Amino acid sequence: MTAESTLALPVGTTLDRFIMRQQEAFAFAKGELSQLLRDIALASKIIGREINRAGLTDITGALGRENVQGESQQKLDVIANIRFKRALVNGGEVCGILSEEEDDIIQTGNNNAKYVVAMDPLDGSSNIDVNVSIGTIFSIYRRVSPIGTPATLEDFMQGGRKQVAAGYILYGSSTVMVYTTGKGVNCFTYENALGEYFFSHADMKIPVSGKIYSINDAYYDEFAEPIKSFIGDMRKTSGSMARYIGSLVGDFHRNLLKGGIYLYPPTRKAKDGKLRLLYECYPLAMITEQAGGKATNGVCPILDVEPTQIHQRSAIYVGSSELVDDLDTRLATYQASLSRELNETIV
Repeated sequence: MTAESTLALPVGTTLDRFIMRQQEAFAFAKGELSQLLRDIALASKIIGREINRAGLTDITGALGRENVQGESQQKLDVIANIRFKRALVNGGEVCGILSEEEDDIIQTGNNNAKYVVAMDPLDGSSNIDVNVSIGTIFSIYRRVSPIGTPATLEDFMQGGRKQVAAGYILYGSSTVMVYTTGKGVNCFTYENALGEYFFSHADMKIPVSGKIYSINDAYYDEFAEPIKSFIGDMRKTSGSMARYIGSLVGDFHRNLLKGGIYLYPPTRKAKDGKLRLLYECYPLAMITEQAGGKATNGVCPILDVEPTQIHQRSAIYVGSSELVDDLDTRLATYQASLSRELNETIV
């Protein structure tokens, strides 16, 4: 290849162009979902800029108040929430927003819009102080309430199988946007100099198995026996390794690329699990299934869990199908054993 031909190599396909081409594949698409994805991408560019200069401005550290989850809000949590709300309101394609940072549904005033978005604007934001990767997670539904009216609770409580799109943005050594509309998973990498996302990973597939397990080992003594035995066997398996940075999107993205399993079981403090069902578990489960993996709460697939509250929490085990199946079998056997013991005690 000559120097001249090297200089003439194409830069790649931008996110906007890719979305436009995908839209053409849907006979009845009118562009609203495409515009919504572009609005999310725009907000992520702004957040990425804020993160990259966080050490130079006074936006790191805690804000001094708690969100609806009872968690300490970081300054960047508030900034990200504001930026995404503003982008979605101004974009005009969303009638309601559910955010981790706010108690109730956010009405955008765009009552003729066809979609609602559930999101965690900035997951793992406390890690920004130590320069660890953090991310945004989002889930998109087509509204079920009448067009022309405000968004309702029912718009967000449709269940994971009703998602029309889901994705995340990872702000790390590079910024990437990964999303699915139910037709595979694709990844786009942000090019800072051009200010554009470019298509970088097509039709992503998680390896069927893997050597990585990601879990907060500090809670080991609180885990149920099947979890402990699974971890013990992973430790004994040649080449297996623990990888956990406490940033959900970062841990998930690594396992998606390399194969592995992410586990967040119930603990004494979080008896129902810690992660939020609607805007953390559902979107990551949809991405995982579209990539050929599995996601479960230990009883059923995450996408089949019925929502009862907008900020509902859940246990989650997500990743390579063979690892999730192995854990599922152990959990089912354990529950069956407990049931037998209970019945024998009653008799």
